[in-house]
Amino acid sequence: MANVQIFTSNTCPYCVAAKNYLDEKGVPFVEKNVQTDKDARKELMAMGHMGVPVLVIDGEEIVGFDRARIDALLSK
Repeated sequence: MANVQIFTSNTCPYCVAAKNYLDEKGVPFVEKNVQTDKDARKELMAMGHMGVPVLVIDGEEIVGFDRARIDALLSK
């Protein structure tokens, strides 16, 4: 099973859509909310990103909710 992390915020509809999509596919993930977790915010900024969602699947970063890229990385 893939190692999946998702950086989110409380007010991001695409974050909710991405989490729901992973849930529908039965993919476990670790959520890192940049709004409530300053360490998660620092980690995201260190990766060079300012917006969410950012998914990290087995070390590969996906910026935004990109179903095709998510599916491609999960099928490896």
